[in-house]
Amino acid sequence: METLLSGISILLQWQVIVALLIGSIGGVIIGALPGVGAAVAIAILLPATFAFEPIVGLTLLLGIYGSSMYGGAIPAILINTPGTAVNALTTYDGYPMTKRGQGHRALSLAYSASFFGGVFAIICLMVLSPVLALVAPHFGSREIFLAALLGIILVVLAHRGQIFAAGMLAAFGIFLNSVGLEPVKYTRRFTFDQSWLASGIDLIVVVLGLFAISQAFLLLLEKNHAPGDTHVSGNIFAGLKELLGVKRVATVSSSIGVFMGMVPGTGEFTSQFLSYTYAQKTSKNPEKFGDGSPEGLVASEAANNAVPGAAMIPLLALGIPGEALTAMMLSVFYVHNVIPGPQLFENQMDFVLALYMALILLNVIVLVFLLFSTNLLLTIIQIPTRFLGVMILILAFVGVYSLRNSITDCAIAAGFGVFGLILKRLDLPIVPIILGMVLGGIMETKLRSAMARVKTPFDFIDRPIAAILFGLIVLILILHCRTLYYEFKNKLRPEPTMQPVDSDSPNQQG
Repeated sequence: METLLSGISILLQWQVIVALLIGSIGGVIIGALPGVGAAVAIAILLPATFAFEPIVGLTLLLGIYGSSMYGGAIPAILINTPGTAVNALTTYDGYPMTKRGQGHRALSLAYSASFFGGVFAIICLMVLSPVLALVAPHFGSREIFLAALLGIILVVLAHRGQIFAAGMLAAFGIFLNSVGLEPVKYTRRFTFDQSWLASGIDLIVVVLGLFAISQAFLLLLEKNHAPGDTHVSGNIFAGLKELLGVKRVATVSSSIGVFMGMVPGTGEFTSQFLSYTYAQKTSKNPEKFGDGSPEGLVASEAANNAVPGAAMIPLLALGIPGEALTAMMLSVFYVHNVIPGPQLFENQMDFVLALYMALILLNVIVLVFLLFSTNLLLTIIQIPTRFLGVMILILAFVGVYSLRNSITDCAIAAGFGVFGLILKRLDLPIVPIILGMVLGGIMETKLRSAMARVKTPFDFIDRPIAAILFGLIVLILILHCRTLYYEFKNKLRPEPTMQPVDSDSPNQQG
């Protein structure tokens, strides 16, 4: 009880409340602007949050992260253009409902499902927190190294059809992290006698380049357009009642979102796909999916909004980010010398509870704001894309320069912006680079620390958790190789051919 009251007192600081309001409402607007998204906004705001207390900076970023998917559903439903990439599945059933004159119903269902998924995830995590506090101290250097390695493997394997490219980009991220002074003997690595490389390549510079600057270039190069003028009329509150009719789908979808959020490298896309597939296969009206099914809309929105809260678990408990946005948040911890991991749950449980309560409050604020301000928001988001591109470019370079007052950082960010644009045009993933940089650093530090106590290879996995993690890595790799083998075998199998029919054959004559 004392820990809970301490967490509430942390949350009720005026700076935290202001950050929560700005992050949640700003995240909705950012999410509703097609072509921007939470990753770009968090990348731009990241340098500014270093000046705040860690709870204030994280609350601001969590507000944007958790609320952007609410906003992304609005253009997905009304104009068939997802505000964020993870709202793409929402267009399948949301837009057909709008074409039938049920736009208000679709929005109401989306808001209600998002709220349910978000709150369900946080309640699950608050219940699991005592369990994590017991398990976390058993993670030593070997266990965290293996968990980080498992995270990189899952991130690579999650990009089906692009596994080789994702692996190469993750390796490139690990290489970027190794540039500069190494952390033990302070010898220079890959600096080529260039003094500006001695301090390494800053993660935030790379993040701003790959996400913000590349997106600005993309918006500036595309044809200028703005969302059309739309208006919603009807009872936006009706979805809260209608959600009770599909509570099974909402609960299962939220549970899938929680589980997928906790597994590094999976995230919203996988949870949406599994939830949508489950809802369709168990529905009494599966033929309506893709043509305006309320169950499909609820499955999609509940699943993706359950992920942000769950994604904080590997970050807080082990210091291992599962995707790009939590990797950005990890840097806020490091700047303030608050190290996520087992000690955080042991010594600062009130801080963890304050973050969870902030996420619950975030969902309440966003729901209330959207129920009363949807039409106002539709007016705000009618901004030409090229204007957005210019604003993102300016803010990104201001953020980069503010880090170390370095023109060199701006040049590096611009280079990564061009590289990110090329990757986007080629439809190649960017996330493995960021996770490679973050997880690569964790792996190197923990491996060096663990090797002091390792005499034989078996010493590395002689503890239960290390053995389980190693077993998971081996099992996942075996299953993946098995899948590749069967795919290759099916490709080699000859296609069945039709035998030519001889018209003069006696069997074919009248």
